[in-house]
Amino acid sequence: MNNIRIVTFVCLGVLVTALPRAKADEWDQKTVFTFSGAVEIPGQVLNSGTYVFKLIDSQSDRSIVQVFNKNENYLYGTFLTIPDYRLKPAGKSIITFEERATGSPEAVKAWFYPGENYGHEFVYPKVKAVQLAKANNQPVASMPTELAANTTMPATTMKESHVVAMKQARLKAQKPTEEEVEVAEVFLLSPPPEPDSLPQTASSLPLVGLIGLVALGIAGLLRRGTPPYRWL
Repeated sequence: MNNIRIVTFVCLGVLVTALPRAKADEWDQKTVFTFSGAVEIPGQVLNSGTYVFKLIDSQSDRSIVQVFNKNENYLYGTFLTIPDYRLKPAGKSIITFEERATGSPEAVKAWFYPGENYGHEFVYPKVKAVQLAKANNQPVASMPTELAANTTMPATTMKESHVVAMKQARLKAQKPTEEEVEVAEVFLLSPPPEPDSLPQTASSLPLVGLIGLVALGIAGLLRRGTPPYRWL
């Protein structure tokens, strides 16, 4: 029997229920989310209801997320993401939100699949990214505004070239001060480096001293003609 867990949590006042697929079918990280209130994704607002989040079906690309309706027969959008790192993997599906002004729908920031250190942080068109950066007082990843139409393109007209255009876009990071910098300056885009060796926490000098004392003791016994051992 498939082991499927239902996780319910609250993010900034929006009740979110997550229903991940069984571990055996986690390639696309398909997760069913139910939102109690409206939430914003790049280019549009989703009303309260049930939606399917999953990675695009690609062997080489793990940074494109698609959002469907509950029955997966309507595509709301195809979104470029950058990695969002957690030191400790979550045991449940998580969506984090950007804060917004009172009365405005919360904007989806990132989605984490259970057991994964890396989640998917949504890249917003520049104009929206600037607004979110100011509202949250933290950098927001952005792409050129002219590519915003690619994110909301219907499945019937979406082509590989549209996805490639998003992937090849030069990403930036919008700061709360309205300064625009390279995305790599403020976001961790690759795994943190593994340490070459464990840190040395103690000196070897005490061990050297102990070996010296043992050697002196053995030498003294030999001078007295008493062997330090006997045969059995």
